[in-house]
Amino acid sequence: MIPSIPSNRILAAGLLSATLALAVSASLVRADGKPHAIPAPARDEAAREAPETVVLAGGCFWGVQGVFEHVNGVTRAISGYAGGAAATANYNRTSRGDTGHAESVAVTFDPAKISLGRILQIYFAVAHDPTELNRQGPDEGSQYRSAIFPRDAEQARVARDYIAQLDHAHAFAAPIVTRIEPGKTFYPAEAYHQDFLARNPDDPYIVHNDLPKIAALRRLYPDEYRADPVLVGAAAGR
Repeated sequence: MIPSIPSNRILAAGLLSATLALAVSASLVRADGKPHAIPAPARDEAAREAPETVVLAGGCFWGVQGVFEHVNGVTRAISGYAGGAAATANYNRTSRGDTGHAESVAVTFDPAKISLGRILQIYFAVAHDPTELNRQGPDEGSQYRSAIFPRDAEQARVARDYIAQLDHAHAFAAPIVTRIEPGKTFYPAEAYHQDFLARNPDDPYIVHNDLPKIAALRRLYPDEYRADPVLVGAAAGR
């Protein structure tokens, strides 16, 4: 993402068994870094009734938010910052790469419609490349790292087990570098970052880096794809 943009210029599927998952993934490895099908987690979390939120980081939050706004069962996806202190949870400071923050998205979903495991499957397969260390595409720095900020021990377990499963299956051409960072606070980003992809589909950055992710979501997970995104609106920003 380009370093600074003033606001007035803002252009539930069933799980596979572990054996089947490994066999499927082995045949789907792609060496070109493009989104491709990967197995579902062999172990998902226990069923929950209340809405659940998991915080995911995978490069510029515009694209990650845009992907999950198009996922059935997601009720809200908010761009923000996680990993650092409240005082530095803003775009100008986070962009320096020395705050501990990662551009992140708080994904809230209805467990009756989509599971945490399916959310993570889309995150790894579509929303970003989990093998890139401290970068995504043209964006470099620890603020663009691949990271999961679990809200509780069960989310952390599901994430760790899934990473181990995918690495064991060689689901990607390189090892997964996604970090699990529990106990971190999420801070919503400024209003002009919210719903950026939906509001600026012709922006060159979005066209080149993020619209292909939406197309991949529709192609790989048609049952989870929703054409009309669930949007935050300006009230979610600061």
